Amino acid sequence: MDETFRIARIAGIPIGINWSVLAVFWLIAWSLAGDRLPGELPGESEAAYWTAGTLTAAAFLGSLLAHELAHAIVARRRGIDVAGITLWLFGGIARLRGEAVRARDELNIAIVGPLTSLGLAAAFGLLSEVLDGAGVAALSAAAARWLARMNLALAIFNMVPAFPLDGGRVLRAILWERGGRARATGLAARAGRAFAYLLIGFGILRLGIRTDLGGLWLLFLGWFLLGAARSEESHVLLTDALSGLTARDVMSRDVVTAPSWLTVDSFIADYALQHRYATFPVIDFDGTVAGIVTLGGIKAVPEGQRAATRLRDIAAPFEAITRVGPDHPLPDLLERVENSAGRALVLENGRLVGMVTPRDIGRALDVASLRGARLPARTPARF
Repeated sequence: MDETFRIARIAGIPIGINWSVLAVFWLIAWSLAGDRLPGELPGESEAAYWTAGTLTAAAFLGSLLAHELAHAIVARRRGIDVAGITLWLFGGIARLRGEAVRARDELNIAIVGPLTSLGLAAAFGLLSEVLDGAGVAALSAAAARWLARMNLALAIFNMVPAFPLDGGRVLRAILWERGGRARATGLAARAGRAFAYLLIGFGILRLGIRTDLGGLWLLFLGWFLLGAARSEESHVLLTDALSGLTARDVMSRDVVTAPSWLTVDSFIADYALQHRYATFPVIDFDGTVAGIVTLGGIKAVPEGQRAATRLRDIAAPFEAITRVGPDHPLPDLLERVENSAGRALVLENGRLVGMVTPRDIGRALDVASLRGARLPARTPARF
């Protein structure tokens, strides 16, 4: 889930929020100020209820952030780079650049989030007791009790052994220790899909009994977990299948380059119709790579403008292209090319020596399958 706003940086980790978290914030504040707090403590002013509801909603989002920060900090200590944390509709996501290489690391990264939520539940529960004992700030005590219950619920829900929830990752780590990561991921993902279908079923059942946000929430949450479980399983299986390979092992070496000053008409006649490639690096007068053009980009140029349009005008700039060295691990490259149309330039000492394309990665997966690697049922279309 992409961030809409960047709000802070904590321990060097960028923190962002998706616009959907604003809806969650409002719903929590509204439900507390309009129903729960007045029902538990009648007689207070509307301003007091809304102040307590708003601050409690903010504290709950802070609890979600603490949960994800715990994941991120432990992951970074285990050598995994952290791209950032994003809060959104269904909680938070710590975006990690890479995977744990040992089952023990996976276990530590996964379990620290629920443990943090349990710690917060205990802290808020203690705070509510202290405030009750002091006989003051009744609204604050009620808000602390609500935060304690919600953090406890968050810890329990996340420890359900259903991938990609934290409990599912704990399950995968245990199974991984006993029988390999690919098999462990498959079993944990199946548990995740079963749990997702259960949530969807309960959501539909609840909507059939009464139409409310609870049923819709269960339905959407189950749908999200179902897609996330499938996506995570595919990612891990692809990564394992390509483990040990580098860009040098799969890259196309006979790369055909085109001059950046060439017109689109000339390119079509001299390159597109003469070579069976869909991507062409574009070079400047000094021989350096200036960008790439694809047949899709060429087709987008209106016929009447092709004689006057040069390749440099439509090429994806060099800075926007994924660039790696020949010895770059292929599993990591697979992640990086997702934002680069599935293509990467391979450079050695600044010189273009090859290019990795979707066809190259697809062939590597075919070979891995022939060697017995387990691949996802639905391999991404670009491969």
